[in-house]
Amino acid sequence: MDSKISNGIKISVETFYQSEFSNPLDKEFMFAYKITIENNNDYPVKLLSRYWKIFDSNGTFREVEGEGVVGVQPVILPQQSYQYISGCNFKTELGKMNGKYILENLNTKKQFDVTIPTFIFETPFKLN
Repeated sequence: MDSKISNGIKISVETFYQSEFSNPLDKEFMFAYKITIENNNDYPVKLLSRYWKIFDSNGTFREVEGEGVVGVQPVILPQQSYQYISGCNFKTELGKMNGKYILENLNTKKQFDVTIPTFIFETPFKLN
């Protein structure tokens, strides 16, 4: 698990290879990732948007941004957490992602960035 704390928010990431949705012969590799967002501040926050940098080991680079995560803009109360699962596809057995969330302090209405740590996607057979 990869974790990082910035601006009082802890982001933890776990990745999973999705063999049932992958086709290595056609260079299609599907992965899931589970993210936990912990609010260690003394004020509630709202996750407004996300920005991802996605790197495939063949040199391909993509950027993805949009409102919220998995269709919602969750409010996370102080000392509470929010967790979601999403996915990403690659053309190789190895890739990585990192990025940021933009959150809003609901008490002051000020927005701030939270760093999402770099995390690796790797097929189990790549390790052998």
